[in-house]
Amino acid sequence: MNILHQWIRDELRGKEMEDRPRFVYSEGTIADPEYVEWLSDFKRRFQRSQAKAAVRVNAALLEYYWELGRDIVQKQAESKWGSGFFNQLSLDMRTMFPNATGFSVTNLKYIKRWYAFYYEQVVIRQQAADELDFAQPKRINENRQRVVDELEMPERFGLIPWGQHIEIFTKCNSMDEALFYVNKTIDNNWSRPALEDQIAAKLYKREGTAKTNFGTTLPEAQIESAKEILKDPYNFEFLTMKARYDEKDLEDALVANVTRFLLELGKGFSYVGRQMELQMPGGQTFFPDLVFYHIPQHRYVIIELKAVKYVPEFAGKLNFYVTAADQLLRGEGDNPSVGLIICKSTDKTVVEWSLKDINKPLGVATYQLQEVVDRTVSELERRKK
Repeated sequence: MNILHQWIRDELRGKEMEDRPRFVYSEGTIADPEYVEWLSDFKRRFQRSQAKAAVRVNAALLEYYWELGRDIVQKQAESKWGSGFFNQLSLDMRTMFPNATGFSVTNLKYIKRWYAFYYEQVVIRQQAADELDFAQPKRINENRQRVVDELEMPERFGLIPWGQHIEIFTKCNSMDEALFYVNKTIDNNWSRPALEDQIAAKLYKREGTAKTNFGTTLPEAQIESAKEILKDPYNFEFLTMKARYDEKDLEDALVANVTRFLLELGKGFSYVGRQMELQMPGGQTFFPDLVFYHIPQHRYVIIELKAVKYVPEFAGKLNFYVTAADQLLRGEGDNPSVGLIICKSTDKTVVEWSLKDINKPLGVATYQLQEVVDRTVSELERRKK
């Protein structure tokens, strides 16, 4: 038997063995570091490929929904084919594609509303621009038709699931608000429940609204980005507080719920410490309430909690703490530290005047929570009366 025949016979026997039932045993763990690293890298690449495939599938589905919604709006389908249009379309689509999902009457109506929401917002802006040019009604109608014909789905829409899109366009009042939540969902990888919580908490209206002196204390390139990490008011409704509480009670409750607190602060915050002891050479000791580090912006954020209305004295103390953070905590490559006072209420003028000549970047915001009164205590007090 020559070498070729021997090789073919061995291969066929090997194939027969592969076709038979058998147990597969490990050949032993390969301890070589290079193999372990290669295997880990292969795992990461496989996971990335799965994620990319899921994104492509999702994007393709959303593009189909977008085009379907555009056709329904463009053809004015309900006016043309009557009130039973969606029922008929649903029946026809499910008959043609019995194994497909997404063709229920409810979802088809969502598809139409999704496209119409953005189309109508764009048309409003286009019409406003035309009216500024004193355009004739005919031109306005031509532009409106051009918009519906050419309005393509933004590429970033394909990065989040359909359920999140439904949550956004059914809960938002404007395109700016909707796009805000689209971008936040993508950037923070929010699940649908997390998105629902942020919309319910009105994040769009709160983010970047804290009163600050950043315009005069930070480099121009950092002003807007630093403002974006603050909000007003902060939603502390995940806490259960008695009617009478002080700063320590509030601080205790937030630290006990630090995970929820970090979610409320926003993406990028890392908890550093609470009541970190600051010893001065002269023997004085100070305790800033909470210290965080904002990883994307490479800066420390010092937070002081106040269970009362804001008074100017608060700014002076926080200014001192921010200076201490810059002197003792800030490292090479870190941006200037910022301070934030979160208090029960504020007076706009008092805040503005008190921050005007402060040389460190400070912000002032309020918080909201549900004050739960201890019924036993309240009952005892009532009886005493």
